[in-house]
Amino acid sequence: MYPDLFTIPSFDLLGWKTPSLTLHTFGLMAMLGFLIPTLIMRREFERNRIDPEMSSNIAVAAIIGGFLGARLYYIIEHWNDFLRAPSEYIFSGAGLVWYGGFFGGVLAVLWVIQRHHAPFWKTVDIVGPLLLVGNSFGRMGCLLAADGDYGPPSDLPWAMRFPKGVVPTLHNEKLQELYRQMHPSLPVPDDIAVHPTPLYDIILAMTFFAIIWRLRHRQFPAGTLFGMYFIAAGAERFITEFWRTTPKLAFGWMTMAQMISIAMIITGILIIRARKQYSEPPATKPQKVKQAS
Repeated sequence: MYPDLFTIPSFDLLGWKTPSLTLHTFGLMAMLGFLIPTLIMRREFERNRIDPEMSSNIAVAAIIGGFLGARLYYIIEHWNDFLRAPSEYIFSGAGLVWYGGFFGGVLAVLWVIQRHHAPFWKTVDIVGPLLLVGNSFGRMGCLLAADGDYGPPSDLPWAMRFPKGVVPTLHNEKLQELYRQMHPSLPVPDDIAVHPTPLYDIILAMTFFAIIWRLRHRQFPAGTLFGMYFIAAGAERFITEFWRTTPKLAFGWMTMAQMISIAMIITGILIIRARKQYSEPPATKPQKVKQAS
């Protein structure tokens, strides 16, 4: 689509040739995906009497932890290839697996919260839903850059083509093979329209965020919104996986991401139930009243 917004060409500066500078759409969206949730987080921390300065530390931790988690998972997933060429897997820009980034980012954020001795459940109730906003901006970056997160060929009216994407749909052998399987009697076009799966991610994530965010003023046990976030994030990814080209690993239709999504949904349900039971006062046995003789 539009992988690069603009490029500042190199020029001579006092005899020194400056490097060219390109602003990538994914980088811009990723920056907004951390900046905007951080600003909202800071305001919510102030409203809830939590140290607002912690919001910046949480954002930085999410960036670093998410990147390291995604990279580590990718290396483990391709361990034999990594041993043959470590530098290609450590310094490559590819291979940022979403669930590795999710767990790495969450662990880093939890570490920051504990380090600041902030009220844990109250804090994660604010941070959790905002991760859906950050994820939406990241998916917008994927859509604009057309980095291969799009889905299989589609004949739907809203299907899109990305001939100039990072992973273009033009002359894409994988898409052409999928198209040939779907339409064996039709000629295979050079440029194939596909499901704009990142757009599905954005719609679902922002819908779930709007629902959870409207509930934040209601009286729930602390930690309930965090559990809702796990359910929403898991459900969103589980649904959109049906419109991806991810390998099917279980039952002939389920991907690894969907299996992890189910675990996230179950985790969210367990968090909500545990926090509800923790907040409820223990039931007391009725005392027998002795009758006067």
